[in-house]
Amino acid sequence: MTTASPNLKTELALLLLLATLWGASYSFIKLGVATIPPITLIAARTVIAGTLLLLVIRARGLAMPRDGGNWGSFLIQACLNSVVPFTLIAWAERSVDAGMAAILNSTTPIFAFLLTVCLTRHEAVTARKTIGVVAGIAGTCLIIGVEAFGGFGQELGAQLAIVAATVCYAGAAIFGKRFTGLDPTIPAAGSLLCGAAILIPLSLLIDAPWTLTPSSQSVAALLGLSVFSTALAFAIYFRLVRTLGSVGTTAQAYLRVPIGVAIGVVFLGESLTASAWAGFACVIVGVAAMTIPAKPRPALA
Repeated sequence: MTTASPNLKTELALLLLLATLWGASYSFIKLGVATIPPITLIAARTVIAGTLLLLVIRARGLAMPRDGGNWGSFLIQACLNSVVPFTLIAWAERSVDAGMAAILNSTTPIFAFLLTVCLTRHEAVTARKTIGVVAGIAGTCLIIGVEAFGGFGQELGAQLAIVAATVCYAGAAIFGKRFTGLDPTIPAAGSLLCGAAILIPLSLLIDAPWTLTPSSQSVAALLGLSVFSTALAFAIYFRLVRTLGSVGTTAQAYLRVPIGVAIGVVFLGESLTASAWAGFACVIVGVAAMTIPAKPRPALA
């Protein structure tokens, strides 16, 4: 009992750190896309972070796998965890506030649970989790706004892109469980390098990055996003998938919401509407119901 407690405290501390790193990523992205196109921003993010992790792996005396099976899995993980969701969020944040993106993206545990129920079916459907799903979806609808149902929401496409990115993250948390036999930095580096291999050609073809003149603020945001919110965060993420499981790891979603909103309010001067605050509350309740373990009932005598 005495040895398990410090380990649990360490994992929970890492979960909080991961929430902080990913909570800050929305503000980094908002500043980055101000002068850097989304595809180029994410291509640079993946190649910088992947290279840093590769250097860490070499320094630790580890080696990347050489078999096609692992690299095929890295490629799938890259699409689920970086290429598609990173690009969708970066594109969306050209019109959506960082705090709003953080709230919408916090519904990952809800979609992770729905995917496990529909696909792997190893999660039991309980009343508490059902309430969590309903609350989370209701919160998402409140955040997007009633006008979205009429198709007149100016930011509807961007908001739905963030929700689609959230579904990708949920799938990545489930798929990432297959890397439990590897050191956490290896699938992190492998998936990021695969993502860079996909995004760099797209950046060259679409954005012609040699013609861009990004601001120093956007470049600084890109570096912060790559080093802290990607390289370091991914290494922690794959460790937590191994120690806490996919659903437990996605619990950082409700921790990063207030962090992401607070950073957007303090540093970017953002604000939320009344319906967004109501949706924020529903999402927090829903995600908490999905991720906080229920207390075991005492056995009858």
